[in-house]
Amino acid sequence: MTEPYRRRMTAAERRDQLIGVALMCFAEKGFEGTSIEEIAARAEVSKPVIYEHFGGKEGLYAVVVDREVNTLLHALRASVTDPEAGSRRLLELASLALLDYIETRPEGFQIIMRDSSELGGVGFASILNDVIVNVESLLIPKFERAGFDAKAVPLVAQALTGLVAMTGQWWLDNPEYSKEEVGSHLVNLAWNGMHHWERDFNLA
Repeated sequence: MTEPYRRRMTAAERRDQLIGVALMCFAEKGFEGTSIEEIAARAEVSKPVIYEHFGGKEGLYAVVVDREVNTLLHALRASVTDPEAGSRRLLELASLALLDYIETRPEGFQIIMRDSSELGGVGFASILNDVIVNVESLLIPKFERAGFDAKAVPLVAQALTGLVAMTGQWWLDNPEYSKEEVGSHLVNLAWNGMHHWERDFNLA
């Protein structure tokens, strides 16, 4: 009996396949723990095919990281760009955007959080800084209208963004909590902290 015909992948299809396989390998074992041989074996190709498309493991890793960073950045930027949204709604949108990414692309989030900057690429801190800039631009007018010192906005933006990001990392290791549960607790904590902001609060 003849074997069924297998259509040969186009160059673009092969490239996407290799990126997908590499994503899983890097998420499981990190950059150092993953070999070209393993990626090639999982993709059922020879090593020269990977070198042809990416030049080597470093090139393939950089493409994987870049794709995940852009996906996450797009989602987070889009979540905090509505100037009409209230403070609570901004917290909800940013939290859900990150949690949605973690839920749908846990392997990508693992790579970004763990070692995406070890080859000089964009690390998670850089992603957070990009988001913080967006958060700051939205918080400044709200602080000014409420009579609060806008000088505190960069610190507050850093704290809020870090709160969501670090909790998201924890959730990846504690999946028994639903996305809705995690998001609700995050927003509850952050919102009630901001809602009862004291203009002249100082540590004793």
